[in-house]
Amino acid sequence: MVAPTRTPRDRWIEEGLRTLATGGPDAVRIEALAKRLGVTKGGFYGFFADREALLQAMLDTWERESVDDVIARVESEGGDPKTKIHRAGMLTFSDDRLLPIDLAIRDWARRDEAVATRLRRVDNRRMDLLREMIGTFCTDPDEVEARSLIAFCVAIGAHFLAVEHGNRTRPEVLARAADLILDRSHQAK
Repeated sequence: MVAPTRTPRDRWIEEGLRTLATGGPDAVRIEALAKRLGVTKGGFYGFFADREALLQAMLDTWERESVDDVIARVESEGGDPKTKIHRAGMLTFSDDRLLPIDLAIRDWARRDEAVATRLRRVDNRRMDLLREMIGTFCTDPDEVEARSLIAFCVAIGAHFLAVEHGNRTRPEVLARAADLILDRSHQAK
């Protein structure tokens, strides 16, 4: 007789992140996750002491994937600094998986200081990358900081805006904003 295989730890974390993205931290409940995974909740305790341990593992995974893995991929794929900035933004804020998690964590951080501290660390690392890359083509430290902040605000804020752009599409306006931030000349299509 073969013993039943336990649901891997990563599946609990992944389902927790998926649930966080759609329902917020209050929706991340052990019983509900077990049901979605099609398992009993008993296997959960082989990996996690409690729900808080799962939440911390979820935050660890989000931080690693949205910062460490993104930076590693940006560096390994190479390119000039402007290409790297664009790639990092696309990997983080256009990703169908990472973006909803990031936005849910931002909302969660408004109510939980420990999560806010984690978010600050992640955002500071992201800003450091922007400063470094923008600093390669812009020498004024004040302008580097302003461009970095604008780039970051556009990357996040664009997902919350319900504004219309006249006869322009959102992607067209975002592309033009990127041209301005990255000091690229606007080329007609």
